Amino acid sequence: MPLRRWAQEVGWRHVVGLLALAFAAFPVLYVVSASLNPQGTLASTGLVPTEVSLANYTELLSGRHGPFHRWYLNSMLVCTTVAGTQVLFSLLGAYAFSRFRFTGRRGGLLTVLLIMMFPATLSMIAVYTMISDLGQVLPAVGLNTLVGYSLALMGGSLGQVWLIKGSFDTVPRELDEAAVLDGCTHWQVFWLVLLPTLRPIVATTFLLAFISVISEFLLGGIFLTDGSVKTLAVGLYGLLDANRSSNLGVFAAGAVLTMLPVIALFQLLQRYIVADSTLGSVKG
Repeated sequence: MPLRRWAQEVGWRHVVGLLALAFAAFPVLYVVSASLNPQGTLASTGLVPTEVSLANYTELLSGRHGPFHRWYLNSMLVCTTVAGTQVLFSLLGAYAFSRFRFTGRRGGLLTVLLIMMFPATLSMIAVYTMISDLGQVLPAVGLNTLVGYSLALMGGSLGQVWLIKGSFDTVPRELDEAAVLDGCTHWQVFWLVLLPTLRPIVATTFLLAFISVISEFLLGGIFLTDGSVKTLAVGLYGLLDANRSSNLGVFAAGAVLTMLPVIALFQLLQRYIVADSTLGSVKG
């Protein structure tokens, strides 16, 4: 193919892709560079570090700026629990909206869509008041507890319904009918027949939910005030807010360590995300 024709048909896509990659990689490289900068100040940090040191990681893990290990464990517990619960309830809701016909089905779908259009910050005061009142009766699920914070985040458990319902609609109904003829119940059809065909969307929604929970700060900043129950987002923001210049390197080191479980989870779920699930089910 001549160079001019290649540039017009294919080459421009490579240019756009490289520009998008550079745009996305710039903040990540800056954070990594700041974490490796032993001076750890805003003025001395650049895209390429002049000195490379693990001093910021050592200082962070030593606990001088707070119980980072505890924050890490809290975040993993909250993210796993909330993301799993959100995906499970979204799957059940999407299955009902996709496979059954009942009064209020269309109105329920539109209601879920309408609720998703409003930002979560609008309900912060109401959620805070509700959890505060609940904590007076059950202190274990009140404010400044991981259980109460997790329950507040689980309020958006149907946020993935529309996305998962679209995948349910692409699965042939013949699979359901064949399973029912074989004697399967609705739960068995859902769990044994349909769910294995939806591994890509389950993996995708779990990853999206995990990322949204691990980066959540606004609600956590209100709910979690004790250092022993803070998550990574809340704890690291408090660290940076204490001294924005001198603590930049330590904050960047914490940000890099926060990225590790997300990257590991993506690598783990990648083969499910790209799988051709429906074809595999039909073959089976």
